[in-house]
Amino acid sequence: MADIWKPSVTVAAIVEHDGKFLMVEEHTTDGVKLNQPAGHLDPGETPAHGAAREALEESAWEVQPVGLLGIYLSRYTSSRTGEDVTYLRFAFAASVIKHHTDRALDDGIIRTLWMTPDELRASQSEHRSPLVMRCVEEFLDWKAGKRPIMPLEHVYTHESVLKGPMPPGLS
Repeated sequence: MADIWKPSVTVAAIVEHDGKFLMVEEHTTDGVKLNQPAGHLDPGETPAHGAAREALEESAWEVQPVGLLGIYLSRYTSSRTGEDVTYLRFAFAASVIKHHTDRALDDGIIRTLWMTPDELRASQSEHRSPLVMRCVEEFLDWKAGKRPIMPLEHVYTHESVLKGPMPPGLS
């Protein structure tokens, strides 16, 4: 039987506040990198809920996804381990709700940063993937009225996936 190709499904929160984007500096197999709060979709959650969870766990910022910015596919080969992985990323535009200053950050997260688009453009060699800047540019295009984002309802999650009731506003 042939191997089955299974891309890793990830979710990301693209959060802008006062002209700056929420970023995390994290340890990776390729060293310290910058990324949006992002990670693997967990069993029993919707993609939007996963993006909100990742933002809280990685940055201590509670956010509310407001729409699907895009779905992105990229391939990554670790320079240290040689591991080859394809990522399918659901990126959600999200708004800030609250900062939980007493909350510890996930293992591997060094710190949270708020960066301007120009700072992010200047630091692209430090980004975890090329999707980081792509999502920022598309977010800026959405805010400028140059492109739409999809309503959260466009990412349907059947109730069979959920471990409990559907989180409010996170279909």
